[in-house]
Amino acid sequence: MIRKYTISIFTENFFGLLNRITIIFTRRRINIESLTVSESEVKGVHRYTLVIKSEEEKVKKLVKQIEKLVDVLKAFYYINEETVFQEIALYKVSTHALKEGRNFERLIRDHHARMLTVESEFVVIEKTGHKEETQELLRATTAFWGA
Repeated sequence: MIRKYTISIFTENFFGLLNRITIIFTRRRINIESLTVSESEVKGVHRYTLVIKSEEEKVKKLVKQIEKLVDVLKAFYYINEETVFQEIALYKVSTHALKEGRNFERLIRDHHARMLTVESEFVVIEKTGHKEETQELLRATTAFWGA
C-alpha cells in the first residue's frame, strides 16, 4: 500500500552529501515530495527531513541504504499518523487593506494570525498551523489583495 512517509536523516555536514542521498531516491525511482535541511539541536549534526510516497518495504530498504553512507549517523522513517505537522505561512498584503479597518483586523484575529511588520506599502502576516488553516487564511486575504 502506498502511503506518505517522513524520513529523518542525521548527518555531519559534508560537501556533496545531499547529492549522494538524493541519488539513492532517484535510483529507486522514488519522488521526493518535500526536502528540508537544517542544523539539528546537536552542534555539528544536520537533519534532513524528506517526505515521500511509497510502499513500506521500499522505504525500509531505502533507509537501510541511506544508513550505509559513511557520513550518515542515523536515519528513521515515520508514517503520517506518527508525526505532528505545522506550517508557517507568510502573507504580504497591501497596506491599504488596513484602511478596511475592523474587517481586516478581525480576519487576522479570527484566524489566530499576527502581523509581523507594517510598512508603508505592505503588511506581513504570519500564520502557523495545519495546511488547511494556512490555505483558509490565504483564501480569506484574497479579498484584500486589490485594496
